[in-house]
Amino acid sequence: MLKFELLEEKDIEILTPIMEKSFDEDARIHLNEPKGGPPGYDNGDFLREYGLSKEATSYKISLEGTAIGCVILWINNETKINFLGNIFIDVSLQNKGLGKRVWRFIEEEYPNTIKWCTDTPGFSKRNHNFYVNKCGFHIVRIENPMDKYECSYIMEKEINLKY
Repeated sequence: MLKFELLEEKDIEILTPIMEKSFDEDARIHLNEPKGGPPGYDNGDFLREYGLSKEATSYKISLEGTAIGCVILWINNETKINFLGNIFIDVSLQNKGLGKRVWRFIEEEYPNTIKWCTDTPGFSKRNHNFYVNKCGFHIVRIENPMDKYECSYIMEKEINLKY
């Protein structure tokens, strides 16, 4: 059973190595490089800056009492257009349906959302598959398509609210 708890400073030390391995695995698979991720992904700075931001809502994800990942969201209660900033799951637990369960939690937790937005690196074909085929996002734009490091897929998911 997955458990979602609001991210706290004390979680950064536990989650940083999980984030590092997750991003490095993507770099290894898709770029044939041993390391790769956004600035600060490997030392806790990314999670401190974005995960602990006052504007973000972030959750530590645990499975059977052990931290396995994190999700960072930006929730706009006025527009109801929300942004998924980041999801990562321990490499040893990927491809087991946990990401889809995390996404289900997010949609259930924020039922008034009319649109979810996110972006992901252009090189990360696993992320594209996850967001499009598992979560129902659509690619709406590709930025910097000719640059394998700077290319970004911009995705959206419209939600049909039933009132």
